[in-house]
Amino acid sequence: MSLQPITVEFDLGDGRKVEIETGRLARQADGAVTVRMGDCILLATVVASKETKEGQDFFPLIVDYRESFAAAGRIPGSFFKREGKLSDYEVLISRLIDRALRPLFPDDYFCDVQVLVTLVSSDAEVMPDALAGLAASAALAVSDIPIQELISEVRVARVDGQFVINPSRSQLAAADMDFMVGATEKNILMVEGESKECLEEDLIQAIQLAHEAIKIQIAAQRQLREKAGAKPKRDYPKPHRNEALREKIVELAKDRISAIAHTNTTKQQRTEAFKQLQEEITQALGELPAEDQPLIGYYFHELQREIVRNMILDEGRRLDGRGLKDIRPLDMQVDVLPSTHGSAIFTRGETQSLTTVTLGTPEDELLIETAAISDYSKFILHYNFPPFSTGEVKMMRAPGRREIGHGNLALRSLKQMMPNGDYPYTVRVVSDILESNGSSSMATVCAGSLALMDAGVPLPKHVGGIAMGLISRPEDGKYAILTDILGDEDHLGDMDFKVAGTREGICGVQMDIKVDGLSMDVMREALEQARQARLFILDAMYRCIPQHREEPKPHAPRVVKMFIDREFIGAVIGPGGKIIQEIQRETGTTISIEEVGATGEVSIFSSDKHSLEKAVQWIKGIVAVPTVGETYEGEVKAVMPYGAFVEFLPGRQGLLHISEVSWKHLDSLEGVLKEGDKIKVKLTGADPKTGKFKLSRKALLPRPEGYHQPPVNAQSRQRGPRPHPRQSPSHPRHGRGNAAEQGE
Repeated sequence: MSLQPITVEFDLGDGRKVEIETGRLARQADGAVTVRMGDCILLATVVASKETKEGQDFFPLIVDYRESFAAAGRIPGSFFKREGKLSDYEVLISRLIDRALRPLFPDDYFCDVQVLVTLVSSDAEVMPDALAGLAASAALAVSDIPIQELISEVRVARVDGQFVINPSRSQLAAADMDFMVGATEKNILMVEGESKECLEEDLIQAIQLAHEAIKIQIAAQRQLREKAGAKPKRDYPKPHRNEALREKIVELAKDRISAIAHTNTTKQQRTEAFKQLQEEITQALGELPAEDQPLIGYYFHELQREIVRNMILDEGRRLDGRGLKDIRPLDMQVDVLPSTHGSAIFTRGETQSLTTVTLGTPEDELLIETAAISDYSKFILHYNFPPFSTGEVKMMRAPGRREIGHGNLALRSLKQMMPNGDYPYTVRVVSDILESNGSSSMATVCAGSLALMDAGVPLPKHVGGIAMGLISRPEDGKYAILTDILGDEDHLGDMDFKVAGTREGICGVQMDIKVDGLSMDVMREALEQARQARLFILDAMYRCIPQHREEPKPHAPRVVKMFIDREFIGAVIGPGGKIIQEIQRETGTTISIEEVGATGEVSIFSSDKHSLEKAVQWIKGIVAVPTVGETYEGEVKAVMPYGAFVEFLPGRQGLLHISEVSWKHLDSLEGVLKEGDKIKVKLTGADPKTGKFKLSRKALLPRPEGYHQPPVNAQSRQRGPRPHPRQSPSHPRHGRGNAAEQGE
């Protein structure tokens, strides 16, 4: 048995090497490869069943990307100490692979296919998601699974004005453009990413550079396949078809489908009309063999797709009667929920998002953990898509991959305008889709921007989004670019892409292309049409709320930020957190402290102004440097025969000697002071040896008329002779403290 690996290697163009290997690992899979760059190694496997399931009428592709924590020398932090269900991060990478791979398979291929990509070795500087699509395609390349083309994916980022293919993690942190691009040798398939208000032409340039890099990676896959011994692609069972039945359905349904498509009805009305027509056609066809019965729906929907596409291309008319560039009616409102920190409803035609914003403390930050990094995010966006939004009945489960992907696109778009790291709040945005008929993710972007402004989050600009579509006809080269697509147009189109941004530029993009030979000129035209639509929506958003509110809502937490010397951080926290916990408990505030350089940043959160002020004064007292001559309001902590100990600053006590309590002579403090009394005192000095503070109350009282200070020697005679040091109760051997504490 030979385990001799077969490898190919290529250069990213700047000296960095990528190696693809097959023949050594996972040899019982239909195809298996490892892809290595630096110390980052991905294992990709693919297996396909040889038979279809009975009645299967769709392509069941399963793509999972997983990261082994052992790849980075780490143990998972979960209770079970093992990897569990896919994280959102892993789901998003799985979606990137899936969207590029799916178009590779024949339309009539319905066998189960499972693609697994696993990070088995991690490199702190190599981003594995940029290599995952290459690994998956290479595994298919060395298999006999009947794919039509090879693909690859790369990340393209702009760092310091220069585009970089598959940048390092450090480079990506400084990038103002970050896009993932998937493509075959000839055609772009998928684009997704974010930018800090880039121009449309910048995006075109990034896609073109990424495509050139992808061509090199596809050539390497071909070379690997040839070295491994190219396998003939397996035959597969073709689904049953009946041309005579198709012609009969066309004859019965063509004119009636066209009539429904031309009626300008709502989504539910159209759906019901098409459903009723299909039932009538089924009855008109009479008894059919069992194998022909599923074909009624297949041919009916194919005919429906063809008729609607031709109507749009030939007449410039859409299902709801709009022109190609028309945007559905807009309606938006902010401050719609009284108890939330920010809220908005955004409605565009039959798509509606109710979005809320919650302002939290640093304790609410989201931990994002991958094999390579653990990081915290102060901006969170969750997208919910309940079944009633499309008039359906379904079980409510955890968010699916679609919800995670749509929420991530909205998050990436909005975060470009979020305030920088000095902003003290953790911000959570939640979009609940109440109606859906086309691009609820872009409705989430618009509603999110409105709600953030309503919450007083200092966004400098609104972010709006629009979903676009493309329908083309290869026979005559005709195409139509659709603004603000419906759900039906999304399904029957050749490209759908979503663009979010400000008036100045693009902040987020998600694009899926299903047609061969889409030119960059058509893409430029589509992006320009999207820009015009985005500007129209942004104008309406600015009319709704032109800028962020000056302050958060009255019931939202306020924040006061203080900066203290680093040496005082421990004093504020206290041993085991005792002091800071006491402050929070007594004031009802939430306090966070972060060490930044030589200072400590203290953030105090509370929705009650008095609580904030109380906590601020408490901390100021802890970090204050006592100043001789200053007056303080203190609390009597203990009363002794020779005086009282007074806490004049948090954690700072001084001795108020009995002779400094009043201008008149006191033999004792009984009836004068007791524990818990609040008194004003003046700091008169500190013992140079011990650092003990000396306080005076009488210095703040008016001197009695005719008062004369007794001579020092007379006071000494009144007190009697000074005891020998070894006999003094203040001597350390007696455990009674020093002379200052005893009033000597």
